[in-house]
Amino acid sequence: MASISMLINGEPAQARSGASFTRANPLDGQVATTAPAASPEDAVAAVEAASAAFPAWSGTAPGERRALLLKAAHALEARAADFTRAMAAEIGSSAIWAGFNVHLAADMLVEAAALTTQIEGQVIPSNVPGSLAMATRQAAGVVLGIAPWNAPVILGVRAVAVPLACGNTVVFKGSELCPETHGLIIQALQEAGLPKGVVNFVTNAPADAAQVVEAMIAHPAVRRVNFTGSTHVGRIIAKVCAEHLKPSVLELGGKAPLLVLDDADLDAAVNGAAFGAFANSGQICMSTERIVVDEKVADAFVAKLAAKAQALPLGDPRQGPVVLGSVVDMRTVHRVNELIDDALAQGAVLVCGGKADSTLMPATLLDRVTPAMRIYREETFAPVKAIVRVAGEEAAIACANDNEFGLSAAVFTVDTARGWRVAQRIESGICHVNGPTVHDEAQMPFGGVKASGWGRFGGQAGIEAFSELRWITVQTAPRHYPF
Repeated sequence: MASISMLINGEPAQARSGASFTRANPLDGQVATTAPAASPEDAVAAVEAASAAFPAWSGTAPGERRALLLKAAHALEARAADFTRAMAAEIGSSAIWAGFNVHLAADMLVEAAALTTQIEGQVIPSNVPGSLAMATRQAAGVVLGIAPWNAPVILGVRAVAVPLACGNTVVFKGSELCPETHGLIIQALQEAGLPKGVVNFVTNAPADAAQVVEAMIAHPAVRRVNFTGSTHVGRIIAKVCAEHLKPSVLELGGKAPLLVLDDADLDAAVNGAAFGAFANSGQICMSTERIVVDEKVADAFVAKLAAKAQALPLGDPRQGPVVLGSVVDMRTVHRVNELIDDALAQGAVLVCGGKADSTLMPATLLDRVTPAMRIYREETFAPVKAIVRVAGEEAAIACANDNEFGLSAAVFTVDTARGWRVAQRIESGICHVNGPTVHDEAQMPFGGVKASGWGRFGGQAGIEAFSELRWITVQTAPRHYPF
């Protein structure tokens, strides 16, 4: 069992009340982590520490911020074994998924380091003689970052890296489901030598989350909020931000469609679908959730995908290498079992897998899913996937868009121009032609539309999200006034 601390103004901290909470392993119920249960007062102290550190940090040279972020990337990679252990203990993740998390998160820190000298402005021609008019970007202030459990290292680093690169200070609220994993990120940042108060870390018991988050959003020093998580909670965050006029970046739920057109390379489509559907047991915001297949190739495609799905290793990641580890809790199992029952009762065909009685859920495919079934619209966030058969390209596009979400999507076709045309018509923030729905790179503008949120992380889009755009003029010649 791990026992962790928060970090406030560069010092380890427990909750002032002495309260704590535990996170249990989803497979055997053994306590994995004990963490401080912060109160709103603890959270406000973290914000005030970040606010006090902001003037000095925002004034540091970009090269200094770059050097510290590069050191943090190396420190993070050096903790790969710790992350693998913590993720297996707290959320049942496979070593493959943990390793991918660490690799991409380190790359995000390297990319953020590169962005420190890419925070650019613009000289804009003015109608006033002698007026030098400029649009400039500068640090906004304190950024509140809230990350989930499912890709904890990637999404935890994403919540803080670009804000830091832009000269902001950060309060990072760790997930109640993986406090040690998120705490390891903070350790890497501290080891890199970030000054006191630049990064602060808060953990809270699940029952206290709403009060703790609202207290931080309401604080005048907090100028930006970024949240990755469920659409349900995202709506609450958006409402609180709106009440306090705080800009937010929200990356929320998804129901990613993968379209297999009638001319697709079926082997490539199967490989892309299997990776997108079953990586991290389907618990990724970009996970392939709806496999939309042209009826002309459906039989052959489903047979190939079923064979691959059935061969994926399933087991306790603490006992050896697996592809499918544990899902996060039994609530997921019960909810998804209900989706399976509903689909089968209405005519869906179980191709492989099926209902589970533990958090080790097998790769499951349900064929001939229709809009009448709950699984057609509801996010499973599990290794249970719907196959929808359609007649032609137009029906495939209509099916892809027949959902409230719009984060990621994919299209498989050997005709690149056709794939481009179809991709342009899919309502999603991200779409890949002949690639899986699960794909992320640190420099790309990542985010969704519709119920999948707003705003973008990554690259120049991240700079725009986490900096303030200002108009500043310098009058270089006498100015004429009408009176």
